[in-house]
Amino acid sequence: LYQKIQLKNLIRFFDFCLCGCCWALRPRYKRLVDNIFPEDPEDGLVKANMEKLTFFALSAPEKLDRIAAYLLERLTRDLNRHRYGYVCIAMEALEQLLLACHCQSINLLVESFLSTLRLLLEADKPHLHILATNSFVKFANIEEDTPSYHRSYDFFVSRFSEMCHSEHDDPGTQNKIRVSGIRGLQGVVRKTVDNELQVNIWEPRHMEQIVPALLVNLEQHTPNDRSFLHFFETEKQPKQTEVCFRELLGRAAYGHINNAIRPVLMHLDSHSLWEGRGFAVRCFQIIMYSIQSQHSHLVIQQLLGHLDANSRSPASVRAGIVEVLSEAAVIEATGSVGPTVLEVFNTLLRQLRQSVDYQLTGYYDNAGKHKTTSSKEETLQDAVIRTIGSFANTLPVYQRSEVMLFIMGKIPVPGIYPALGSPNAGFEGSRMIQVMLLKSLLQVSERYESSNLLTALPSSFLEPLLSFTLMEDPEIRLLVLSILTSLIDRRHNAARLSGATASAAFDVSSLELKEDRSSRQDILFVRKHAQRLYRHVFLACKEESSSHSHYQQLFILLAVLSVELANEEVMVDLIRLVLALQELASSNQEPLTPLNRCGVHAVCAAALGVMSQLGPPSPVQQHVAQVIERRRKDAPHLLPENIFCDSHSLPDGELKVDQEFLFVQWKICEGLTASSYSSQCERFNTPYTPQLTDEDRLAKRKSVGDVVSLQMEMDPQSPETPQVPIDQSINQSINQSIYTSSHVMEEERRKRLEVVERFQTAPFEEIAAHCGSRASLLQSKLDQVFDLIIRPPPSPSGQSPPRSTPLYEMKFPDLCVY
Repeated sequence: LYQKIQLKNLIRFFDFCLCGCCWALRPRYKRLVDNIFPEDPEDGLVKANMEKLTFFALSAPEKLDRIAAYLLERLTRDLNRHRYGYVCIAMEALEQLLLACHCQSINLLVESFLSTLRLLLEADKPHLHILATNSFVKFANIEEDTPSYHRSYDFFVSRFSEMCHSEHDDPGTQNKIRVSGIRGLQGVVRKTVDNELQVNIWEPRHMEQIVPALLVNLEQHTPNDRSFLHFFETEKQPKQTEVCFRELLGRAAYGHINNAIRPVLMHLDSHSLWEGRGFAVRCFQIIMYSIQSQHSHLVIQQLLGHLDANSRSPASVRAGIVEVLSEAAVIEATGSVGPTVLEVFNTLLRQLRQSVDYQLTGYYDNAGKHKTTSSKEETLQDAVIRTIGSFANTLPVYQRSEVMLFIMGKIPVPGIYPALGSPNAGFEGSRMIQVMLLKSLLQVSERYESSNLLTALPSSFLEPLLSFTLMEDPEIRLLVLSILTSLIDRRHNAARLSGATASAAFDVSSLELKEDRSSRQDILFVRKHAQRLYRHVFLACKEESSSHSHYQQLFILLAVLSVELANEEVMVDLIRLVLALQELASSNQEPLTPLNRCGVHAVCAAALGVMSQLGPPSPVQQHVAQVIERRRKDAPHLLPENIFCDSHSLPDGELKVDQEFLFVQWKICEGLTASSYSSQCERFNTPYTPQLTDEDRLAKRKSVGDVVSLQMEMDPQSPETPQVPIDQSINQSINQSIYTSSHVMEEERRKRLEVVERFQTAPFEEIAAHCGSRASLLQSKLDQVFDLIIRPPPSPSGQSPPRSTPLYEMKFPDLCVY
C-alpha cells in the first residue's frame, strides 16, 4: 500500500513538471489567447491581455487564421461542457479581432468566425442564437476591401428565416428570437446584395425563404401581456421587419423584382390574406414605396398576371387583388402602368366580363361546383371600375384618349360592335356589360382634362357614344349623358350646377366662365359635331322612361355647352333647341307622360335661366325671369325645384300648360334684335327641326319596312306619267301646299301603311323583282341624261361626226382628270 501511494505521488510530480515545461514551450498566440480568459467567467474578458493579442495579430497578420482556429477550438470545448460564460468571452474576442483587422488578411479570420456562428446557431439555447445574430450583424456592417469567392451564406439564410418563425413558449423570448432572425436576414442582405462575386441572394430558393419570413412578422399581433416591456418588444418586431423589407426591395435591380414579388403573392394566397383590404394593401404599399420608380410597372404586371391566374377564385379574393392594384396605381403615378398600357385595361375589362358571367350563372367555375352571389360579384365589379379610374389618372392626356376609345370598342352594340360575354349570357348579359363598361368610361372621363374638344371627342368616339343616348335602357342613357358632360366640362362647372338645380333663377356668377374668345378648335368642333349633339339631346327628351335624374343631367349638359362654347351662333342654336323642346312638351302628338312633359318644361326653364345671363341683352333676361316668376306662382310643377328631386308633385288629370307659362319666340327675337345677335335673328326665326339619320334608326332598331317606306316616298315618276306644263305644275304645287285637309293626310298615311305591309308580308322574290325594276328604270334615266350631256357640238358643216365610243366610257390619264 505504501509503495502504491508513493507511485501515485511520483506520477503527479512528473505530470506537474511536464505540464509546466510544455506550457512554456507552447506557441505565443496560444498563450496570448489563453491569457484573455479569466479564472471566473463572470469577470469578463481580460482587456489588457486582449490588447496584447490584438497588437500581436496586427503585427503578424499571417497568424490570424491560427488565432481564429484556436479560439474556435476553445469555444467548441467550452460549448460542449456548457461553460457559456467562456463562450461569450470567446465571441467577444473574435468580434474585437474582426473589427481591428481591416486588411487583406481578414478572410483568414472570417472562415473561423462564421464556423463559430454556425456552432452557436445550431445549439438549442435561445440566448446563444441572439449572441450569434448580434455578432453576425457587426460582421455584416464591415466593408471588406477584397471579395471572397468561396464564402457561402446559405446556412445563415436558412437559419435566420427559421428563427423568424419561432414558436417559443415564452412570448417575450419568442419576440426576441424573431427580432434577431430579422436582423440576421438584414445583415445577410447587406453583406451579399452589393457584391456580385458572392452568393446571389436574389435566387428564387433564397427569396422563398426570406420574403415569407418577413411577411409573417409584418402582420400585426395583439399582445396578451400588457406590460410595458412586452408591448415594446411586440411593437418592435413589425417595425424591424418593415425596415428590413424596405431595404431588401430598395436594393432590388430590374431583373430581381419578379423573384422578390412572386413569394409575396404565394404567401398571400397560402394564408388567404387577399380578402379585405388590410394586410395585402399594406404589403404592396411598402413594395411600391420601396422599389425604384422605373421598376413599378413590373409589380403591376405581376399583379395583373396573378389576377388572371385567380380568375376561378372566389369573388372576395379577386376583389382583394383588384383593390391592391388600385392602391398600387395611386402610389406610383408616373411609371406604374409601363409600356403595355392597353394590356392593363384589357385585363381589367376581361375581369368585368367574367364577373358578369359568374353573376348570371351563380357559379365562378365551369364545373358549377362553387357558388357565388350577386352582392359579391357587384363588389368586385365596383372595385374593378375604381381601379380603371385609378390607372387612367396615372396616364397623360393622349393615352387617356386611347383608353377611352379602347373601352368604347369593347362595349357591345347590336349591329355595330360584337357582343362580349359568354353565348349563354343573352340580352341581360350584354346590358350588364354595357353598364359596367360605361361606368368604367365615366371613371376615366371624370378626370380627363383637355383644352381641345376635338381631341376629347373625336368622331370615332362621339358617334358610338351618342348612339347610346337613344337606347331604351334609362341607366345607359344617364351614364352617357354624364360622360358627355364630364368631357365637355373643362372648367368643372357641372358640380356647381348640380348643386344649384333647386331653383331656376340660378346666378351664373358662381360659375367659372370663359373669358377669352372661342378657339379655332372649338369653332371646328361646333361646325362638325354641334348639330349631332343637339339632335341627340332633342331625341333624349322624348324618351318615356326618363326620370328626374335624366332631366337634371340634360339641363347640366345644356348649361355646360352654353358656358364652354359661348358665342352668338352657339347661343342662338341652343335657344332654338330649348324652344323646340318646349314645343315638344306642349304638343299632343308625342306619347309623353305628365312627368316627361313637366321634366322637359323644367329643363327649358333652367337652361334659359342660365343662357339669358351669358350674353343675350337684358330684355331676353327679363322675359325669361317673368315667365319663371309666373310659373313659380301658378305652375310650380313646371320648374326644376319641383322636378329635379325624388319627391316631385304633379297636377292631377291631364297636364295643361297655358300660354302665359311658355317662353315666347318673338319676344326673345325682339330682345336679340338691338344687339350683337341681330345678325343671327334670321336663323333664330327658323324653328329647330332635328333630322333623323340612319344612326338614329339603327339605335331604335327600326323595322326594314320603315326604312323602305322612306325610300318609296322618293320613288321617281314612271315613264307613263304625262308631262305637266311648268305653269300648271306651279299652280298645282301651290294648291297642294294650301290644301292640307285631314282627308289628304289620312290618304298619305294609308298609302304609307300599305307600303310597309307589302314589304313585311310579300315574298322575297316579289320584293326583289320590284327593286330590280326600279334599278333598271333608274339606269335608263341615267343613260338619257348622259346622252344629253355628251352630245358633241355641231360641226361647221352642220353634220356631227359619228362616235363609236361614248365619251363617259373613255379612259383618261389621271393627270387629265380634275
